[in-house]
Amino acid sequence: MKLAALFLWLALPLAGYATYHTKGLPHVPWSYTFRDNGDQYNPFADRYYLTCTFVGWYGSFTIDAHAGRCGWLHFFKEPVQ
Repeated sequence: MKLAALFLWLALPLAGYATYHTKGLPHVPWSYTFRDNGDQYNPFADRYYLTCTFVGWYGSFTIDAHAGRCGWLHFFKEPVQ
């Protein structure tokens, strides 16, 4: 049991590497395009997002919004050139 506890710390780096290998690196939202109710600068107006632009290590990626919403984090793999 004590021997297993010595290697328990390896679980987090292995999980991080597995996520990187299967899904890519995390990117955060940078900008949006949205449809509003005629009051673009009102932060409390209902908005229906059309596209979301995410930035991160691999650059920026613009994707379509899902059901009018943008996520807080999205994973992208390195683009093939």
